Amino acid sequence: MEQSILGKRIKDARKKLKLTQARLAEKANISNVYLGEIERGTKIPSVPVLIDLIEALEVSSDYLLRDSLKSAEAIINNELTEKLSKLTPKQRKTAIDILNAYINNL
Repeated sequence: MEQSILGKRIKDARKKLKLTQARLAEKANISNVYLGEIERGTKIPSVPVLIDLIEALEVSSDYLLRDSLKSAEAIINNELTEKLSKLTPKQRKTAIDILNAYINNL
């Protein structure tokens, strides 16, 4: 997993909880500076720090790490299937067409 993706997810989860960097750093027992480096992707947290961040942010480890875990592929597929199942057949076809166009342009 790219450090910047992990950092962005941590930052997004922090903002969702309306926590400042200082408050999250305090809850995770790390310095504000270190948290900023993690969020910017210049540092990657150790496992104990990552666990503290997960607990402080009240998120699952899958949320933060799912792109780097093989088992997370099923979670992503389930999420996509769930979203598609809520659409009408016409909307589903449109969504698949958009996804195919996106993939073809990668």
